[in-house]
Amino acid sequence: MKRLTLLLIAVATLAGVVVFTARAPRHAAAQQAVPIFVTDIPSGYRDWRLISVAHEEGDLHSFAAVLGNDVAIKAYREGKLLFPDGTIIAALHYRHVPSEENNKVFGRDQSFVPGPPTNIQFMIKDSKKYAATGGWGFGHFQDGKPSTTRR
Repeated sequence: MKRLTLLLIAVATLAGVVVFTARAPRHAAAQQAVPIFVTDIPSGYRDWRLISVAHEEGDLHSFAAVLGNDVAIKAYREGKLLFPDGTIIAALHYRHVPSEENNKVFGRDQSFVPGPPTNIQFMIKDSKKYAATGGWGFGHFQDGKPSTTRR
């Protein structure tokens, strides 16, 4: 009985490997057909509403403003767990620098303000175009150009 059970497990495992291997090339080809990276900056993003701000320390020393288009803001307000197609979320990143003017008022170094911009990142929801990544396309731009560095 143990041999039969082991044989059935081995056959099922082999069948699963064959099916997975046979489907993998088609899946890989589909991923290559549609890039998952956003290559154009969405227009009007500077007029979108603020969703959140972020502060990152470590090597980044960065502030970020997280913005959303009208579709994203509506989804947030309605508490939707799954964002609808058309949702676009942007993160505008800046180095933070000490504010000498504010620190004079405080009497010590404690205030930082946004300094030079570092990059912009986008997430765009399109469940058909970006099906390979759960419906999200990602973009990372430096100096207004798509970056070759993934972050």
